[in-house]
Amino acid sequence: MPTPVALVAGLHGSARTATVERLLAEHPGSLAIHHDLSNVAQGRVRRTIRDGSRMLDTAVVRLAHGCITCTVREDLIPQLVLLAPRSALLIVDLWDSVEPRSVAEAIDCDEAHEDLRLTAVFTALDAAAMPDDITRGERLHEVGKPAAAGDQRYLAEVLARQLEYPTGLVLHGGDEEDRELSRAILAHLAPVTPVHTVGTLPHVTGAAVCTGELAERVDPATAQLPCDATTDEIATTVWRSRRPLHPARLFEAVDELVTESVRSRGRFWLATRPTRLLAWDAVAGVVSAEDAGPWLAALPEAAWDLVSPARRLSAALDWDDAQGDRVQHLVFTGPDLDTARFHALLDSCLLTPEEEAAGPDTWARYEDPFAPILNVKETA
Repeated sequence: MPTPVALVAGLHGSARTATVERLLAEHPGSLAIHHDLSNVAQGRVRRTIRDGSRMLDTAVVRLAHGCITCTVREDLIPQLVLLAPRSALLIVDLWDSVEPRSVAEAIDCDEAHEDLRLTAVFTALDAAAMPDDITRGERLHEVGKPAAAGDQRYLAEVLARQLEYPTGLVLHGGDEEDRELSRAILAHLAPVTPVHTVGTLPHVTGAAVCTGELAERVDPATAQLPCDATTDEIATTVWRSRRPLHPARLFEAVDELVTESVRSRGRFWLATRPTRLLAWDAVAGVVSAEDAGPWLAALPEAAWDLVSPARRLSAALDWDDAQGDRVQHLVFTGPDLDTARFHALLDSCLLTPEEEAAGPDTWARYEDPFAPILNVKETA
């Protein structure tokens, strides 16, 4: 039977270490593997392997290309396969800024299925630090946590992805007030993900996790987005519309939308691009818009069999006789959000009834400030 593998991710090293140590203590015969990427820019990675009582092995791995993908492909997976026959549980202690999705999908590959069974993906969080870190707009290299040479990601961006992908979140540290605030924030940002403490970790040696389902929870076309909610000073508001957005008016509103909310994401469409599903992703004042492929309404019906069942189900649930699955569905979370003003601002970015009646030929001539961003993404 394949050896179970648990991933433990997280920017907060103390919380991650506490979680790994708890798993080692609860599962005799388990091993933990960690790759220290602090020198990855120089092509050197330090790998350590330990059990519940001592360090068993340490080595410097030299990589031809300094990146996490190379580390996983060239060293982590072979090491896990090598260790699997003598381990009750393998625990992958990920480097601070590594996002768990890429590693989870690498482990859950056909080549490793006979040896490895991914059973849990955790993100460990310092309850005292997380509420501040999700608002921080510094780049990783500015805080000493890059995962590759030239890593330009933002700290809050990475933390958001670490929060929204895993099968479970683990709180550690802080006082009771910190933990209460962290739970309130997580209830808004990752409402479907269980929150544990280090002392109450769930069973991790059972059935395999389906990484395809985890991906569907966060992929733009199928993401399980939060609902309207208010918890003390924290608010989440959902904005939906069927009408197309005017690209220039939305572009002018972006700064206000992202600076007055902490986290926002969703899918949207522009009048200038009626066939394209666009992904909105913003955290700590940093926003990205990407082309995520065609709306199903823009595809011939024969092509629908080429997309996933989850994608077809998501489209069916959002189907409209006039627009098909085209929808504006954006979710904003932040402290003391003026939700009525947010909705009014977004509504003002929609085409007016007169503009909508003019039709796609007229829309195509609108100024589109998103074009430089989306055209690059589309052709990359």
